[in-house]
Amino acid sequence: MTRSGRPGAPARFFLFWCLGSLLLLMAWDYSGLDRAMAHWFGAASGFALESHWLWRGVLHDDIRFLPWLLELGLLVAMIRPFGALQQLQTLRRAQLALTTLVALLLVSNIKLHSLSSCPWDLQEFGGMATYVSHWAWGVRDGGGGGCFPAGHASAGFAFLGGFFAFRHGLPQTARRWLAGALLAGLLLGLAQQVRGAHYMSHTLWTAWFCWAAAGLVDLGVSQLIARKRARATAPVPARAELTPSLQSESRG
Repeated sequence: MTRSGRPGAPARFFLFWCLGSLLLLMAWDYSGLDRAMAHWFGAASGFALESHWLWRGVLHDDIRFLPWLLELGLLVAMIRPFGALQQLQTLRRAQLALTTLVALLLVSNIKLHSLSSCPWDLQEFGGMATYVSHWAWGVRDGGGGGCFPAGHASAGFAFLGGFFAFRHGLPQTARRWLAGALLAGLLLGLAQQVRGAHYMSHTLWTAWFCWAAAGLVDLGVSQLIARKRARATAPVPARAELTPSLQSESRG
């Protein structure tokens, strides 16, 4: 039996990494390194690479709809699996498609209600806003808001759910999927960092939201699979055990 097959193992695994990464992320927020990193690429005149062909063209504009196309492929794979997805049971394929969709919608919804503005909106980079931490809920900074967390990075991090879907039976595939999703999310987050569109914490929080969403969906699906297995393996009363009760009912 794999590690994830032991009772309670998925929950312990999820809580350990979720809480551990949350502590590290809060330490990053406390460090104040967001603005320091923003100054690596920006100056009082703005961000020189904001419209660069690579950071804006290739790594932003040209792939904006890619995650939704991939999500469509995962939905189709629930019925007609392909590649490594053929090795997943139907519920795990549904888990992967659902996890990715939940992660994308979660990040988009948080951004919709966020009052935090982007680095390029700050006065120190030629904008109109003043810096206000995303922890200052309800406080406006004078900018347009809607910048927290990093929506573009979710195009990579949203697929962290593949790690959870594969790890129960195909750990090597799960690790490859994890590495790919993390690298894609960090690369897309870096592209926005260079352009002044996000702070590093925005990218890190997106990764955490996507990881948390994937873990919660995995716990739910694992519980569902465990209950189905329990019902399937439950002993069925023998015919001889049922006969006396049937005879007594007929006498009555």
